Amino acid sequence: MIVLHSSVSLLLTALYLLVVAYLIKGWAALKRTKLDGAPLQTPITVLIAARNEAERIHLTIEDILDQDYPKHLTEIIIVDDHSTDDTANIIRSYADRGVKLLQLNEDKPLNSYKKKAIAEAISQSTGDLMICTDADCRMGTKWLSTVVAYYETEKPVMISSPVTYFEETSLFERLQTLEFSYLIGIGASFIGNGRASTCNGANFAYRKDVFYEVGGFKGIDDLASGDDELLLQKVAEVYPHQIGFLKNQEAVVYTHAKHTLNEFLQQRRRWASKSTRYKDKKVVALAVCIWLFNLSLLVNFALGFYNVNYMILFLVQFMLKYLIEVAFLLPITGFFKRPQLVSLLIILGPIHILYFVYVGLMGNTRRYAWKGRVVR
Repeated sequence: MIVLHSSVSLLLTALYLLVVAYLIKGWAALKRTKLDGAPLQTPITVLIAARNEAERIHLTIEDILDQDYPKHLTEIIIVDDHSTDDTANIIRSYADRGVKLLQLNEDKPLNSYKKKAIAEAISQSTGDLMICTDADCRMGTKWLSTVVAYYETEKPVMISSPVTYFEETSLFERLQTLEFSYLIGIGASFIGNGRASTCNGANFAYRKDVFYEVGGFKGIDDLASGDDELLLQKVAEVYPHQIGFLKNQEAVVYTHAKHTLNEFLQQRRRWASKSTRYKDKKVVALAVCIWLFNLSLLVNFALGFYNVNYMILFLVQFMLKYLIEVAFLLPITGFFKRPQLVSLLIILGPIHILYFVYVGLMGNTRRYAWKGRVVR
């Protein structure tokens, strides 16, 4: 029995090592496109869906207005999703600077208010390229021009761009930044390997005509989340080799880690809830195998208190996991100019095993709270 159990554990470990090696290859394959500085010509629409963001939305709007992209080619549309604070009034105060406010007025409950907000904004947009971000994000002045220069140079139909956390105030938030870098790296690496599967809606762009060509959010609008990854997968079915990841520091968008454990777990459960709807079932199968690998680590650790052989097996698994993840994370954190974060992996590693198993279960079996609503 011990031999069979050990064989399964080592098989799962080998699979995990191969997956991360594949990701390392994908990140390395992403070339930093040389942007030639030619005049940019694409009409763009910046889209934001906002709900109860009065505390920070003015900072996001100011950053967008400060962009060096030509103003006559830039449209900014912010959709207020039934905010109960001063969000709509703050957006409205920028009307004289070209910021357009739309307000959702749904009289029937929806499970996907954000997708409804984005679809409504797109329907009223004038740009050719939709560039999406969130209402609590910050960005440098060259963000838009870098995205558009990449779009005009490489001709992708959809662009996933980097997102990271900043302004951390605690160890808990720095651990989140490291873990989030891992997630962003996964999405980028899959694109680098020519197999787009994940992205982040805080820094996401796509052609408007392609959005309508794939039917917009039709077929995925029953889930509250998924305006980014599930849309990307719809587009990947039609344009598998025309989705790019913009590996350029000027394109980075910054946001904040969650302050409390409950907020963090609710967010990760929301993200996990999308996984069973992935178009590419091979990716789903891979995610299940990785979940089983983490479960095997937990089981072997627990059994190790009764039989030292299981503890040795756990330690071998954990050390191999740690080393391959260091190799993966060093170039990614280096890209974000935060390589020192990798030193926290020795702390994050054991915590991540527990949380990964928990979120994998809860993300697909329970409803969660998001923006003051309980959704699925």
